[in-house]
Amino acid sequence: MNDLDHAEPGERHATDTAALASHWLAAFDAALQAEDASAVAALFQPDSHWRDLVAFTWHITPHEGAADIAGALVTAQRSTKARGFALAAGRTPPRRVARLGIDVIEAIFEFETAIGRGNGVVRLIADSGVPPRDGLRAWVFLTTLEELKGFEEHVGERRPTGEAYSRNFGGDNWLDQRVKRQAYADRDPTVLVVGGGQAGLAVAARLGQLDVDTLVVDQHDRIGDNWRKRYHSLALHNQIHVNHLPYMPFPPTWPKYIPKDMLANWFEYYAGALEINFWTGAEFVHGAYDDDASCWRATVRRSDGTERVMRPRHLVFANGVSGIPKIPTLPGLEDFAGEVVHSHGFTDGSAWTGKKALVLGTGNSGHDVAQDLHSHGVDTTIIQRGSTTVVSVDPSAKLNYALYDEDPPLEDCDLLAASSTYPLLVRGYQLAVEKMVELDKDLIEALIARGFKYDLGEDKTGHQMKYRRRGGGYYLDCGCSGLIIDGEIGLLQFNTIERFAAEGAVLNDGAVVPADLIVLATGYFTQQELVRRLLGDAVADAVGEIWGIGEDGELRNLYKRTAQDGLWFIAGSLAQCRIYSKYLALQIKAVEVGMIDGR
Repeated sequence: MNDLDHAEPGERHATDTAALASHWLAAFDAALQAEDASAVAALFQPDSHWRDLVAFTWHITPHEGAADIAGALVTAQRSTKARGFALAAGRTPPRRVARLGIDVIEAIFEFETAIGRGNGVVRLIADSGVPPRDGLRAWVFLTTLEELKGFEEHVGERRPTGEAYSRNFGGDNWLDQRVKRQAYADRDPTVLVVGGGQAGLAVAARLGQLDVDTLVVDQHDRIGDNWRKRYHSLALHNQIHVNHLPYMPFPPTWPKYIPKDMLANWFEYYAGALEINFWTGAEFVHGAYDDDASCWRATVRRSDGTERVMRPRHLVFANGVSGIPKIPTLPGLEDFAGEVVHSHGFTDGSAWTGKKALVLGTGNSGHDVAQDLHSHGVDTTIIQRGSTTVVSVDPSAKLNYALYDEDPPLEDCDLLAASSTYPLLVRGYQLAVEKMVELDKDLIEALIARGFKYDLGEDKTGHQMKYRRRGGGYYLDCGCSGLIIDGEIGLLQFNTIERFAAEGAVLNDGAVVPADLIVLATGYFTQQELVRRLLGDAVADAVGEIWGIGEDGELRNLYKRTAQDGLWFIAGSLAQCRIYSKYLALQIKAVEVGMIDGR
């Protein structure tokens, strides 16, 4: 959601708002208990939206329209046995706010199911005029599984008090036990997580609190190297208050935009503090699923060349949307006499001072690399292959996180953010883009005048939907756009290049743009290609594409069971990993205790 609240102040309004929300929840509870689809449907707007995160469907499932929502809820209710829908104690109280330009009552609620406890969000709007005209109806409805009964997380009052944390005179202390547990000399992990960035750390932390034995393997030498080894000038492009990991928020003294090395060091500290079992210098090289034993045969190669074959029941790919660098086939590139590097391996431009560079690609990496080269005195030209969305980091990009600038605590903001189905996301981003265009008017006009190909996305949803649909095609401006506009960084359109040659780029008119360095900021293969290389064609074809928008409007194969038993995927921003690691971990725990099957 992108619109800011328009709250009605005053104690009376707050009391009335809470009473109205409570009344709706009680009516919904009664209709659901009766498994009365018509009564449930009457409580929803005709154009309503329900998104379930594991609570009713053991999946990430959207529904639209009152009749469809009611039918799905009642069908699921026969096994879910949900009850006790009421305002959530200790959470942000119901508020009157504007969402997507619509005035609503927004409330966070709690409920129970036969096997767990859940939270949710409801946004209520006034009677639309569709009979019966008797009050508020739900426009947006979110249900999430918060915990499994009998398998609650070890947090707060349920802090662990086992032998590992005792004084244990004469025996192994906590550190001794940690070293032994991480060695896996006497067992295999239940879950093997491949990749130790924010995705791997988040899901491993969640699984650890659910007593699921989990090992993270990462080929880097240190935890955090996946950020530490990236280009020298990198910092996060969104603000800190959106980016916390589960259980441990960043210190309040930290900067708004976290530098890469600061984040990398935090990852290392986080893994230790959350007692995450982690093997560095460990590469997952192959896996095959054993249907008879319901587990994987997973081969991990250590930095000393030795290999360990493990048999985890679950394999979680957490190595990001950007996995294997994509090197395009470019005419004549093999004849180039200078150096060619992919942005994945670029560090900084200090070695190229006084020389000339071409940077192919106008996404975040391409712009940042070009700006870094320029800052080191490199004569730099950026090559644009396709139209690009450019958004100022401040103020425009901040609009998409306006919800996190409101009063609710992080956990409540995460619930509110997770409530939108695909049509609502699209509309929300369209509204945000309208404001961005106003704020960035001068920037956009100057880029276009310079010859930069600019767009707002295929349906004017801007960079956020480009990120979800394809993982790129946009730039959050940290200053490079100004350098391009001013001519400090050259701009070359790819379609004006006939071929590359020893001395640089040969244009269609025969002119040569000389270069000593070519940086390919050309993106990455999808995770499906990584799966194909590591697990084989059959598994890759069965699972299909990972990331991008599926037919249901959800990210394909992310955070939920896939077509392959025991295979899971988690990726995305720190916020996405924080939010959805919970639901992925709960599904794995449910499989382990026999509540659901592995697919």
